[in-house]
Amino acid sequence: MTEIKKEISYIIMRAQKRDSRIVRLNELILFSTITGDAWILDSEDKLAICLAKDGVKQVYKLIDTATQFGFNWDYSYEIEGEQFITLNKSGQIRRIFGYPVKEIERKIIKK
Repeated sequence: MTEIKKEISYIIMRAQKRDSRIVRLNELILFSTITGDAWILDSEDKLAICLAKDGVKQVYKLIDTATQFGFNWDYSYEIEGEQFITLNKSGQIRRIFGYPVKEIERKIIKK
């Protein structure tokens, strides 16, 4: 199993246990929340994928070869104050409160 797959499995498991964690893997930030959600973020391009919602693993597409990997990103995201804001491909905006946004921002800044 590649490193990215291991980190995704780990962060989904933490979400299912309602445990807030944040992991940085190069430009990617993976996080889980006490509400059972888990996300992976591309901190450079501000893209996101929901990996788990309310403790339930979500469907996502990861292309993983021997030399590279890539995602089919579902959302773009922003952090404004205490809000984690997502925008999906159909233009639907979702504002989420209660995520560890300050800690996520610290991980993004620490490149």
